[in-house]
Amino acid sequence: MTKEIPNISESEWEVMNVLWEKAPQTASDVISTLQEQTDWKPKTVRTLLDRLVHKKVIGVNKDKRVYTFFPLYSQDECQRAEAHSFVKRIYGGALKSMLVQFVQDDSLSEEEIRELRSILNEKPDKK
Repeated sequence: MTKEIPNISESEWEVMNVLWEKAPQTASDVISTLQEQTDWKPKTVRTLLDRLVHKKVIGVNKDKRVYTFFPLYSQDECQRAEAHSFVKRIYGGALKSMLVQFVQDDSLSEEEIRELRSILNEKPDKK
């Protein structure tokens, strides 16, 4: 049984990307990195960190005088949960419908289609 990963907002994804790149990090470290990429104020980043802690997506080490934050889920786990949620919400859970739309809308290049075929051919049959 896989654990349920809470939904993460777009802004929270930005924070998570910083923590996946290097963890643990202090709030100041995360703020510094995000201020290079966004126009967010430190209070905004602290609010996002607090939300992620409350959602139990990141943990906080309170052993030291300075709190450090670290992800409780891998990037892969969160991406899979988000992809599953997207397919469920937008395509009623039918992955095939999404793929058909991408292929028919010419959203995929020939190289991407070849790569997708290769992945599908290598996938073991479900029993």
